[in-house]
Amino acid sequence: MAIPKNKEELLHDIEITFSKLKKDLERVPLHLATLKGMEGHAKGTKMSPCNLVAYLVGWGELVLKWYDKSRRGEEIIFPDENFKWNELGKLAQQFYLNYKEYDYPTLLQLLEKTIQKIIAIIENLDDKELYKIPFYKKYPLGRMIQLNTSSPYKNARSRIRKSRMLDEKPKD
Repeated sequence: MAIPKNKEELLHDIEITFSKLKKDLERVPLHLATLKGMEGHAKGTKMSPCNLVAYLVGWGELVLKWYDKSRRGEEIIFPDENFKWNELGKLAQQFYLNYKEYDYPTLLQLLEKTIQKIIAIIENLDDKELYKIPFYKKYPLGRMIQLNTSSPYKNARSRIRKSRMLDEKPKD
């Protein structure tokens, strides 16, 4: 799919990529959920399905934080306090730590809740708010949301499928 250029395309992209990812994540057997069998987000590291979902929840929560701060007129530090854009591997490690106490089913629920909150925000905005106003440098809010939701969902789906941690061969 092409990069979304309006609200309708953004919602469609997120809903499609998330529904496909969700189906794959739900196929991971619980006994494999903590097994570090996938390439991690930081060079030379390995991660588990739990880590992968924690990463996705972490980015979703960051998107929500950015949006909330922007609505309150507060300064947003991108990507987050104490992290620079060239330290995303370290940020991923922080996300793993932030959610390490959660079991896999709970992480999946958190991911679902996070994406529903993001969808609700998108539904309450218009194309101008999403795509005509710079949010971060030249990027509008809609693009920042897409870069931190549907794009990582596609990448996560590829990682989980390559890991061979699914309970059966993919149907699609």
